[in-house]
Amino acid sequence: DTSDVGDFAVYILNKPTADLFQGNGSQCGKGETVLVFDIRQVKVVPNDSALALLVPRFEFGEGSRSLTGCMVYEKLGEQVFGTTGKLVIFGATSLQNTGAMLSYLFIVKNELPSAIKFLMGKEEEFSAWYVDGRVLVVMVTFGIILPLCLLKNLGYLGYTSGFSLSCMVFFLIVVIYKKFQIPCMNVEQNSTISANVTDMCTPKYVTFNSKTVYALPTIAFAFVCHPSILPIYSELKDRSQKKMQMVSNISFFAMFVMYFLTAIFGYLTFYEKVQSDLLHKYQSRDDVLILTVRLAVIVAVILTVPVLFFTVRSSLFELAKKTKFHLCRHVWVTIVLLVIINLLVIFIPSMKDIFGVVGVTSANMLIFILPSSLYLRITNQDGDKGTQRIWAALFLALGVLFSLISIPLVIYDWACSSSSDEGH
Repeated sequence: DTSDVGDFAVYILNKPTADLFQGNGSQCGKGETVLVFDIRQVKVVPNDSALALLVPRFEFGEGSRSLTGCMVYEKLGEQVFGTTGKLVIFGATSLQNTGAMLSYLFIVKNELPSAIKFLMGKEEEFSAWYVDGRVLVVMVTFGIILPLCLLKNLGYLGYTSGFSLSCMVFFLIVVIYKKFQIPCMNVEQNSTISANVTDMCTPKYVTFNSKTVYALPTIAFAFVCHPSILPIYSELKDRSQKKMQMVSNISFFAMFVMYFLTAIFGYLTFYEKVQSDLLHKYQSRDDVLILTVRLAVIVAVILTVPVLFFTVRSSLFELAKKTKFHLCRHVWVTIVLLVIINLLVIFIPSMKDIFGVVGVTSANMLIFILPSSLYLRITNQDGDKGTQRIWAALFLALGVLFSLISIPLVIYDWACSSSSDEGH
């Protein structure tokens, strides 16, 4: 029932897929469709320096495991900071993974109805109950996701994550292909074309507006996969810190390249007309290729949800000190959690709100604050790690600065949006 390092590499690459709709098997899904929108909002493209900031996270996490012997993130927090540390880590990991699952199911809710209407030969305005996104997401959850979540371990991970990653690579290839197939003029298919076509088809390298505040939280959300590192690491055969670090570095670099290319080519296809969900901009009713991409992305995110669900459920059991497997408890906790997640998907208005909340809170905690704090506390008496401790302290300061800037801006945008809605 153990995985080899190849399976783990695929998992990291595919980790959180709302991670194409935001970083790895699951990250690949989350990131690829929304990071395009973030590129438009800020026009600041990640570079090698940004990647260098992302990779050291694993050094803190894996180094902590080596120094404490803990294989569960919550236990590590408890051993280092007591009950408070355990609760903080549980809250951050649960919020992050729940946000990722919500973003994946949002993709199912938004994209599956269009795909079914296309296959049925119906117009987009067709509104029967069986093409209602809310109904479809419930059917998918309890028909496909629930049976996978009821499994006892992650032994199937290498197969589903590998397939999900292939779907995301296919998505990237299509985005690049469509950039050279769709003329810039087509961004105004249904309205009067601006006289200044040259300006409309010229990329803007720096732009700030009310949505810019969501760019950094979304990027942070896309690259988080910390909560699943130790659980997956514990299932590897012949595990070692060196092997894990190598897999992590390769995986993050691969995801960075995929996100970078998707964001750049997606933006250069639609420029200022790009939306937060890139697939919605490809409107052709007869485009079988886009239909195939939609189906591939839907399948990818469906297969990724159980991976994140395992982490949330195991964290809950760890917090309740109910780590011994019990079938009835395993089943009813799974069903209750899936019901709650479905209710949130149905009633939360947009993915933007999820990315904003999770990005500035749990993602920031898991990327910057928690790894740095744990490392500084664990190596408090180690005089040989002075340089590493300085870098960890700088990393911690960066996380605090991120919070001080992003949280007020997100709250301000919500307040302005509410005022605008009331005015209309």
